[in-house]
Amino acid sequence: MYKRQVSNGTIFVNLGRTEGILPANEQVPGEKYKVNDRLKVFIMDVKKTTKGPQVFLSRSHPGLVKRLFELEVPEIEDGTVEIKGIAREAGSRTKMAVYTEFEDVDPVGACVGTRGARVQAIVDELHGEKIDIITWSEQPEELIASVLSPAKVEKVLIDESGEKSATVVVPDYQLSLAIGKEGQNVRLAAKVSGWKIDIKSHSQYDEVLEEEQYDTNDEEPLEKEPADEDTVEVEITEVE
Repeated sequence: MYKRQVSNGTIFVNLGRTEGILPANEQVPGEKYKVNDRLKVFIMDVKKTTKGPQVFLSRSHPGLVKRLFELEVPEIEDGTVEIKGIAREAGSRTKMAVYTEFEDVDPVGACVGTRGARVQAIVDELHGEKIDIITWSEQPEELIASVLSPAKVEKVLIDESGEKSATVVVPDYQLSLAIGKEGQNVRLAAKVSGWKIDIKSHSQYDEVLEEEQYDTNDEEPLEKEPADEDTVEVEITEVE
């Protein structure tokens, strides 16, 4: 696909029989485009007009990364490996969870490729965007711990209220890594997993436990209620 011209930040792309529109808000921050550049884009929408179909394109949509992996990884294309979740902040980082039912297939390894060749080809196409690939799990604790990669997780505490929220405890020195720059890592992790994630350092979690223990010990025992003032005690002296 070759770019034909630029107008007010919008790029018009020659698709052969028709023309594609790449709006400014669907472009990747920092990417520079020149006339006759070849682009890989994601088709977002097609609208019919009196002048023919209008094809709206995107370079920032997470669907582009998904499609690039489908083209690059045969195991994804044939269904052996499935992309279960993907979240992207274009130009910076993508986080993707993959799964397979086949025990002899490593889903992450299939996406990475020999010596990282497969994933590197996609990183190059996205001009250096970082890509985290993790294994999907149906167990919430395992999934949440994985999606926070590269941070190490000590424990995951699932909220039993049913709101799909969890508290994650990480070593003190891993707190900033788990949260990420400007909250990016935990934000992408939440989108991929579908869980609301609250991250606490080991020290912060210990403080919470101490406060809860203090509150429990500080509770005053219930006082025995006094007898009703209208009640008196009598002694039976005779029964007829």
